[in-house]
Amino acid sequence: MTTALITGSTAGIGAAFARRLAADGHDLVLVARDTGRLREQATELHDRHGIEAEVLTADLADDKGIESVAERLGDRRNPVDLLVNNAGFGNKGRYLAVPMADELRMLKVHCEAVLRLTSAAAEAMRERGRGGVVNVASVAAFVPRGTYGASKAWVVQFTQGAARDLADSGVRLMALCPGFVRTEFHDRAGMGTDNIPDWMWLDADKVAAAALADLARGKSLSIPDPRYKALMGAAKLVPRGLLGGISSRTGRKYGPQ
Repeated sequence: MTTALITGSTAGIGAAFARRLAADGHDLVLVARDTGRLREQATELHDRHGIEAEVLTADLADDKGIESVAERLGDRRNPVDLLVNNAGFGNKGRYLAVPMADELRMLKVHCEAVLRLTSAAAEAMRERGRGGVVNVASVAAFVPRGTYGASKAWVVQFTQGAARDLADSGVRLMALCPGFVRTEFHDRAGMGTDNIPDWMWLDADKVAAAALADLARGKSLSIPDPRYKALMGAAKLVPRGLLGGISSRTGRKYGPQ
């Protein structure tokens, strides 16, 4: 029996990973900020699949939260075999319209927490000669898209670089770059989604399944849908100025203030 730790596990892609991994028989460590939702999730997954589901309440925008998760990842008596760094959020507003405190909080969660948790997990996994890390980024990493896209670009570059450095260690690292996924993400950020075509939406459960398949194949980058693979291929041929204009108009229609 192996154990997977998932941050941001109670909603969206994180919840999809939890469902899939529990169905496959993995024990789980579920990490999020809302203890009530975590306990409900843990009970449901245990009752449905017979796995053990540990609850860890932590805010990854806070040093203590990051430290508590890093400590669990480094516990050699209860090893974690797979880390899914999924926690993240978007800010409502363009650059300079978002308060600096909110921008820094995003970088704390998307970059610092990912670095520290990946390092804690990879160190313990390297000692055992096996393990895997999935860092959830976004196709926004490949287009000019403000602080959010920049933070996800960092996740991709960091993950692929670390994957090369640990290539002979038995530890696999992969950046997951989905497109628009039907989750709570946009509602939480107060973002309207009326201008996003139906064909651009992905299903969270299919994203998680594709990501785990790509990790098993040894990929360091996963774009889990043929439509987005084609879009990202085409994006390499489009001038960045034009691409920036298109990306700023798609998915950036914000709800009422």
